[in-house]
Amino acid sequence: MPSVTIKDVARVAQVSVATVSRALNGHGNVAEDVRNRVFAAAQELRYTPHAAARSLSSRRTQTLGVVLPDLHGEFFSELMRGIDQVARAKRLHLLVSSYHGNPDEQGAALRAMRGRVDGLLVLSPFAEMPTLLGEHLDPSLPTVLINSQSGLDGTAVLRMDNHGGAVAMVEHLVACGHRNIAFIAGPADNFDAHERLRGYRDALARLLPGTPEWVVQGDFHEASGHRAGRALLDAPKRPDAVFAANDMMALGCLFAFAQAGLRVPADIAVAGFDDIPLARYVHPALTTIRVNIAELGARAARLLIAQIAGEAAGEPPTSHGDVLATDLIVRESSGSRPPPPSP
Repeated sequence: MPSVTIKDVARVAQVSVATVSRALNGHGNVAEDVRNRVFAAAQELRYTPHAAARSLSSRRTQTLGVVLPDLHGEFFSELMRGIDQVARAKRLHLLVSSYHGNPDEQGAALRAMRGRVDGLLVLSPFAEMPTLLGEHLDPSLPTVLINSQSGLDGTAVLRMDNHGGAVAMVEHLVACGHRNIAFIAGPADNFDAHERLRGYRDALARLLPGTPEWVVQGDFHEASGHRAGRALLDAPKRPDAVFAANDMMALGCLFAFAQAGLRVPADIAVAGFDDIPLARYVHPALTTIRVNIAELGARAARLLIAQIAGEAAGEPPTSHGDVLATDLIVRESSGSRPPPPSP
């Protein structure tokens, strides 16, 4: 059976080949009824544009590259959902790669994207980001960095307010009457984790001067939260509250406390960061800092598409740092500690 061509679509839609091309490529100078007629004809004929020919004629792949440290877990699932929604609305494809937290594999993934995508979305959490990324990123390729430390000229950065969110959580826990607040930190070389730890320390120093910090190391995974919870239970004196640098560690900590027979929040309060969908369905429901993760992905995708369009129009790339606000979400797990008895 002969393959369907763009000429066949033009014949059925009763328009020119150029009009079919403009309609299928999303150009604005096509009347809506004509565009709908072209789409209907293409669907009826099961026409699929030849990707290689399309790339040669437009010098575009119609593909966005996404490079992430991992694909496992609800954070990355929500991030990809937001990116995908924007890409689908623009009729763009995604080429996704994960480097499993390995800096060397990150470089290999970035190099593999060259010539295959029109722009890059990169989540590089390493605190030494400029050194690690600079030698692998193609400066001519539009790029948006997500939740990364700024430092590369000509590269846009979109990140969440990690520091402000952590400050807001410590303020909430102190307002609930908790005075001995432990913190489960994320990876030491992770930018998000660094900023959340900084927020915890700054708020503790301001609100409870003289109170020593209590930091237990974690790695953003549930198992490390469980280990941290057990370590806190073995301490000579139990903390009033535990603030984990992400929800997955908070859930692991909750499980450790449940295994030990502790009641949350009556015996000890627990809070997290991210507001992953599971946070509201555990018992007790988790107090956390909400980041609209899907919107973070969607906004990054829109910013990248705008950069690509600007480059096509001959405009210079923009470089700025955009910060996504966070919200305190109060649920049952943070509780309120009764004031100490009067002397």
